Amino acid sequence: MRILHFADLHLDAPFAWARPETARLRRRNRRETLTRILQLADDERVDAILCAGDLFEHERFTPDTVAFLRESFARTDRPIYLAPGNHDWYSERSPYALEEWSPNVHLFTDAQLTPVELADGLTLWGAAHRAPANTGPFFADFRPDRGGVHLAVAHASERSALPFQESGKELHAPFDGAELEAAGIDHAFLGHYHVARDRERYTYPGNPDPLAFGESDGRGVVVATVGADGTVTRERRVVAVSQVHEVPVALDGCVHVDDLRDQVSQAIAGLSGSVRVTLNGEVPADLPIEPRALSALGDHLEGLVVRTGDVVPAYDLEAIKAETTVRGQFARDALLIADEDRQRKVLITGLRALEGRRDLEVA
Repeated sequence: MRILHFADLHLDAPFAWARPETARLRRRNRRETLTRILQLADDERVDAILCAGDLFEHERFTPDTVAFLRESFARTDRPIYLAPGNHDWYSERSPYALEEWSPNVHLFTDAQLTPVELADGLTLWGAAHRAPANTGPFFADFRPDRGGVHLAVAHASERSALPFQESGKELHAPFDGAELEAAGIDHAFLGHYHVARDRERYTYPGNPDPLAFGESDGRGVVVATVGADGTVTRERRVVAVSQVHEVPVALDGCVHVDDLRDQVSQAIAGLSGSVRVTLNGEVPADLPIEPRALSALGDHLEGLVVRTGDVVPAYDLEAIKAETTVRGQFARDALLIADEDRQRKVLITGLRALEGRRDLEVA
């Protein structure tokens, strides 16, 4: 049995950081990613397609998105099994319930595992989130009522993997890895965690198209072969449409705004897609750092975000502390702070405030 597994596509994601036209393009890219996934399933001649939740976002889906999904699923004869997650949770008002899907689509609608027979002696168990939060465990008290090989598809959080995910992730339908063996599940195909993760009894494919800057490699879809004994061999495939880049830019040596603009322009010149630039280095204290203005340099890109990282304005502290001014007294007091890192932050923050400057915040 060959299976294509994906999750966490998040159609209609808002991309709040981006300009409206960039956000619209990124949402179109997600649709094209789904088209690539379904084409890959046909090319690989898989026996089933599994989607482990967060296919779309319940609060933001549009009728056009639902029509796109319906027509896309209808174009393949391969069985598609959908297990709704905490973002595309199932309810009587969701498009899952209101839309008439093609016969090849099977939707899991219960908040507990229910079976579908994929082949003789091979059962797929699936479950759905019925609310955006507070979904309980799927595997803790589960035991199959039949023999053979047992697979699962669900949007669920393996507890020990949470520290390896992006910040802000919360546990939904939590479980411990050992629960799968106790539950008689040979392998679980899961969603919710966006960082790809392969373990003996479970697989997280990761989000197939970038959602945020700084995402690690290895995300996409998984083509899995399930043996007669329940063992699973996996191949990861990249299907992303969006290009996303993280670019550090050193500002050392920049003495005026044109220098700064040249540094950023050169760093992004050969790139396409969406780029986040992080500015670092020591600069003259009077050099204005205005990330929003620098973002205009990315007209050839889908989107450009500029932020400050470890940017240090170079003040002549010896001269400042010799001043008979409020600024001089502040510098003398701040230089008494023993912790060097805290001293630096206090000095820079205070000196900028005394100058009425807001173009560089020190974290």
